[in-house]
Parts: sequence; structure tokens; C-alpha cells
Amino acid sequence: MTETEEGPAAAAARFTGSAVLDARRLSGTLTEVTLDGGRVVMVKRGDGGPGATWAEAAGLRWLGAAGTVRVPAVHGHDEEWLVTDRVPAGRPSPEAAERLGRELAALHAAGAPAFGAPPPDGPREAYIGLAPMRNVDGHDWPRWYAEHRVLPYVRRAVDGGTLGAAEAADFERVCDRLPELAGPAEPPARLHGDLWNGNVLWAADGHAWLIDPAAHGGHRETDLAMLHLFGCPHLDRLLDGYQHTAPLADGWPARIALHQLFPLLVHAVLFGRGYAEQALAAARSALAR
Repeated sequence: MTETEEGPAAAAARFTGSAVLDARRLSGTLTEVTLDGGRVVMVKRGDGGPGATWAEAAGLRWLGAAGTVRVPAVHGHDEEWLVTDRVPAGRPSPEAAERLGRELAALHAAGAPAFGAPPPDGPREAYIGLAPMRNVDGHDWPRWYAEHRVLPYVRRAVDGGTLGAAEAADFERVCDRLPELAGPAEPPARLHGDLWNGNVLWAADGHAWLIDPAAHGGHRETDLAMLHLFGCPHLDRLLDGYQHTAPLADGWPARIALHQLFPLLVHAVLFGRGYAEQALAAARSALAR
């Protein structure tokens, strides 16, 4: 049997060494598999390009190695499959959110060798969701963010017809002004990298767990800006926990739009004009400062 013919149950058995009792498909790419003895794992079929499961597995291990945030254990991966522990579902609570804020602050403080650094055993050519994300080391955040996060996606959006050439000029102006807009210099933080609410699991154990990272070295305000972008239960309590652990630099709320440029441009490339308009609004908000 080739890997492309193997199903999720067989992948779970291969990576865990346990017999499979039941498999329940949750989506086109995700299957919940019950193993002999009652343990439940999640089997995800890689839906990105080559190296997507490798990048995700390496990201989970790197985040977990910090000993701060909770992430599911990785049982194994190959080019097609990723097998991790299941996180039993619970409900969001103010206490869990505040705890997550403290844990995120500690995760970011664990650091990274450089802006753009991938996890130690992860690929340079990685992904954020279904979009490619190239990890290139940099030591000056404004320059790195412009060259390796904002402008590549502006070009993709223009080439795809989602942004007009004249609109692209707004993003170029933001990039020109990044040194003055970025706030005080920060060391590279260890980022989740795709921290929207859908990648936060509020678990039955009363904790928040993180999944589906696009982990890399970056600016710590980027993870928090992602939580603002798509909403998060009890975000005010999460921020309280973060601020009590590692206060953010003065003026950080005014920089949220700046850090949202990258995820909004990614969404514009993947999902179209509505996100391009949000990215334009964020760029113009940054320029208005």
C-alpha cells in the first residue's frame, strides 16, 4: 500500500503502534481515531503543499518545548499524515483566558534565534494555513516584516487581481515608514504564528490548548494582533494575564493594525477581495498615525 492509498486509521496505527477500534471523520482532512485501550488521537491529512505536515509537527514540538503553552503531543508525521493527541473539548472561561495570557507571555519570552527563524527541526519553506510562508532570518524586525511578510503577499494579491497596483502603493508606503511605526525594538519572540480563535481549543481540563501553528521567530505583538483580528472569548482577561507577566511597550494598541497586515494579506490571496479591503483599511489606519 502506498502512502496516498493509506487511510487515517492505518496512519494512526502506524504512528502509535496501537490497534484501531474506531475512526470518525470530522471533516475532509480531519479524523478522530479511537485506539485500543481508549486513547483518542486526531489524524490530519496535509492539505497544503510539500512539507506542510512537517512544518506543523515541528511547530507543535517547538512550542511545547518551551514548557509554557499547552499543545497536543505529536505521535508522528509523514508527507501526508499528522497524528496528534486529541484535546477533549470544554468551554472558554475568564480564568483559562487569563492563564493563557500568562502562558503566551512566557512562550514569547522563550525566544527565537532570529526573526523568521523556523523551529529547529522545521522547514524554511513553511505554511500559514494553505498559504506558503517562507522563513528567512532577519535581525531588524521592520525590514524583515516588510521584505518577508507584507510585500510578498502584496505582489501575490496584485498578480491575482485581488489588489490594484495603485492600492499596492499604500502597503509600500507603510513598509517605508515601518522603522518609525514599529515602536521600540523587541527581541525575536517564539510565535505560534497563526493565533486566531479557531486555533485555540478551550479544553475540558480548564486550560486553553493551541493547535495548527505557523511557528517562527517574530514580534510578540503579532500573535496578540491575530487574536484581536478574529475575536477571542475573554480577550480582555487574556490581555490582563499577558500584561501582568510581560508588559507590552507603550502604544501597542495603535500598532495592532500594522501587525494584522500579514494575516489579512494572506486571507486576501486565499479568499479574495473582502480581505483585501480589510488589509487596505489596516494599511491606511497605520499610515494615519
